[in-house]
Amino acid sequence: MGTSESLLYDLSTLRAATDNFSEENKLGEGGFGPVYKGTMQDGQDIAVKRLSKTSQQGQVELKNEVVLVAKLKYKNLVRLLGCCIQEDEKLLVYEYLCNKSLDKIIFDPARRQELTWEQRYRIMQGIGRGLLYLHEDSRLTIIHRDLKASNILLDPDMTPKISDFGLAKLFSVDASFGNTSHIAGTYGYMAPEYALHGIFSAKSDVYSYGVLVLEIIAGRRNNFSQYPGTNGEDLLTTVWRHWSRGSVSGLLDGCSADGLQPSEMLRCVHVGLLCVQEDAHLRPGMAAVVVMLNSRSITLPVPTPPAYVVSGRAGALGRSTTPEAQAPVGAVRGPYVNDPSVSDMEPR
Repeated sequence: MGTSESLLYDLSTLRAATDNFSEENKLGEGGFGPVYKGTMQDGQDIAVKRLSKTSQQGQVELKNEVVLVAKLKYKNLVRLLGCCIQEDEKLLVYEYLCNKSLDKIIFDPARRQELTWEQRYRIMQGIGRGLLYLHEDSRLTIIHRDLKASNILLDPDMTPKISDFGLAKLFSVDASFGNTSHIAGTYGYMAPEYALHGIFSAKSDVYSYGVLVLEIIAGRRNNFSQYPGTNGEDLLTTVWRHWSRGSVSGLLDGCSADGLQPSEMLRCVHVGLLCVQEDAHLRPGMAAVVVMLNSRSITLPVPTPPAYVVSGRAGALGRSTTPEAQAPVGAVRGPYVNDPSVSDMEPR
């Protein structure tokens, strides 16, 4: 793919493309920094992520990592085009996707009705294949650590593409299993062993994927916001309650009836619950998950209760760098927050 220099962008070029990182061009902001839309002189649209100053990567190390991550090319991953390391800026340049992120659709009461069941099913499958590629099929073993709806971008055909898939690698977290004192993720998607103890592995990504599957089906965030018929429960508790009673029809309020396949939907709920089991060893690997979603001939095991089923009054088991991210009173066996967009958590 040529030398690393071919992946380097000039800072003045990116400033011109984004109108000097203007608010009008800002697409959003995550734990690693804001993202801006840019248009190059040749008309190509790009997305520019402005890495926060907290990144400890040196210029040489970051440049080397970008070369590695840019080689990861798969249809369900957002393509990293290159980077810019000039002055005090560290910028990552990605392909721009016009339909933006999944959360803008599935959590919008009006827009989520535009998604047919077939589209939702294909989105779940595509995310699963992308995650499997990162875990097992790429030249690097990458644990995403922040898989969530806002990190799933959609192309013009509504094909899902995982974004920020290289940031764990870019931030010097390149082991397939490890323990970290700095929890970089999003409450509501984080596996309990990761949120509480900083232990991450492929199975912590599987947990996040399970949450995402259930969010796509139900059309609601995994938090404690008030939804009709949920008794103020988090999403995992609501799904488990319906599942235990043998009926998941109440989960479909946010899903268009167009082309709905009840048996297929039920199987996806089953797979999602297998992914969010509290014991990481019981969660299937992504290879098994992909097979489960695509084959109706395989008998699925019975899931155990999710990690965050409400169980009386428990104190906040984790804390964030922001007050809004405190776990709600009387909540759960694990850290949860009302705002699932808060990232970069630190354990007590």
